[in-house]
Amino acid sequence: METLQDTATKKATTSSPTFKGSGSQMLLNALIEEGVSTIFGYPGGAIMPIYDALYDYADKLEHILVRHEQGGIHAAQGYARTSGKVGVAFATSGPGATNLVTGLADAQIDSTPLVCITGQVFAHLLGTDAFQETDVINITTPVTKWNYQITDAKEIPEVLAKAFYIAKSGRPGPVLIDITKNAQLQIEEFEAYVKCNHIRSYRPKPKVRVEFIEEAAKLINSAQKPFVLFGQGVILGNAEKEFKAFIEKTGIPAAWTIMGEGAIPTDHPLNVGMLGMHGNYGPNVLTNEADVIIAIGMRFDDRVTGRLDKYAKQAKIVHLDIDPAEIDKNVKAEVGVWGDCKETLPILTNLVKENKHEAWVALFRDYNQQEIDQVITPELYPAGEEMTMGEVLRTLNELTGGDAVIVTDVGQHQMVACRYAKFNKTRSNVTSGGLGTMGFGLPAAIGAKYGAPERTVVAIIGDGGFQMTPQELGTIMQFGAAVKILILNNQFLGMVRQWQQLFHDKRYSFVNITSPDFVALAKSYYIEASKVEQRAELKKALETMINHEGSYLLEVMVGKENNVFPMVPQGCSVSEIRLK
Repeated sequence: METLQDTATKKATTSSPTFKGSGSQMLLNALIEEGVSTIFGYPGGAIMPIYDALYDYADKLEHILVRHEQGGIHAAQGYARTSGKVGVAFATSGPGATNLVTGLADAQIDSTPLVCITGQVFAHLLGTDAFQETDVINITTPVTKWNYQITDAKEIPEVLAKAFYIAKSGRPGPVLIDITKNAQLQIEEFEAYVKCNHIRSYRPKPKVRVEFIEEAAKLINSAQKPFVLFGQGVILGNAEKEFKAFIEKTGIPAAWTIMGEGAIPTDHPLNVGMLGMHGNYGPNVLTNEADVIIAIGMRFDDRVTGRLDKYAKQAKIVHLDIDPAEIDKNVKAEVGVWGDCKETLPILTNLVKENKHEAWVALFRDYNQQEIDQVITPELYPAGEEMTMGEVLRTLNELTGGDAVIVTDVGQHQMVACRYAKFNKTRSNVTSGGLGTMGFGLPAAIGAKYGAPERTVVAIIGDGGFQMTPQELGTIMQFGAAVKILILNNQFLGMVRQWQQLFHDKRYSFVNITSPDFVALAKSYYIEASKVEQRAELKKALETMINHEGSYLLEVMVGKENNVFPMVPQGCSVSEIRLK
């Protein structure tokens, strides 16, 4: 097993210590050295020494007291996603630590950089089933990029430096550091904190192999129907400019996964829409007509590919990814290009020929026009009395101009928001993609606002998802996060109901959900709120929400049994996508 001396956090060369204090103080100093300014957390017995030390750091570290540890880690995720920095969450041992597991799993699959600090019982009590003791290391090993238990305060500087380096380098992810209470209290002499920039056995950025990029360029240059699929890797690599330069030089149509949305503006002429189960018609159908598919920073998730044995069998795949494990994992690549796309894309762009592919791009527009006529127009401009989620998004777009951060929970509203929200800027779409965590939206929006305080943050949440973490209204009340909360209430667990309607003969089994008076609930937390049931009131209500100085909750009653289309039924090819 690798020792801590393998990290690049070399000890300072001074002959005398530069800091004397407790392990807790050293931890907080390390956070400051790493540029941390905001922490989301909840105190408890096993982490109390850290919170005691935090009392004296109020001028340097802002701590946001959430109402549940899961809310804390989702807030840290939202912060990381909008700021591009590492999110930090604190929790105590036992139930506090286990309440982080869902957020860790969410962050792991969505590649969100986090450092979570948990308190632990005294080292001499480990393994005795002491009060609030759980084996958090073994519990969280499958859902973290790295975890480590500290039992001696002397380890704190090097372990924290390593934790931040691992969390943010290469393919980002969550790290958990468990610190026993004795280590938090232990007084030591510490040398100057040094950030980590190298670990001997860890290679976050694979060596770029130019010969593979040259092979990829040859395939792209010879393609008649090339197609780009881009994911969050473009955003995580800060490669938006490089990506835009590549598609504009080649003239290749590009479609996004929900995690990649916003890497280029929604209205870019080469942006042909969303991939996957509820994606746009053209990108799904024409996946099975493309002769070369260039996948950039995406992992061929099952929601994107549909039935794998019928997925793009005619195409040669070029796959660019920083994580070598993703190449050939689900879809076999003709050429795999390892590396950070911020480095590999400029090389590839220099090697490819300038092109336009006008007829091929036009074909996407033709297919998407069918979707506009049959699905989008009726959704955005409904003729019936019931309001649709789509028209709410259309009106919201008119008011925000595509400049807002949109945070979604999970369900029908999530797919509608991803399909119809307009984005002019990167890091604007915050959603739970891989894990699909209901309850994510509200706390993630709080964190997103702290990560981008100058931007309007709108949390779009279903009536079901909102009831999973409503207690975080208390966090908004206490700390004044100016989050705009838009509840789209269809009085159902909508996505499950849609599947039950389409595939289970309308046997609506336990999807009818009764909600409280959301407006009264918000006002009980001193948050302004209102409810809309008539179309004529919608625009004015949204304007009031957006223009209100602080936080605001708006509940909009939408059709109970409206469905989200297009849809690729489970077990079908992407080209079998249904418009209705």
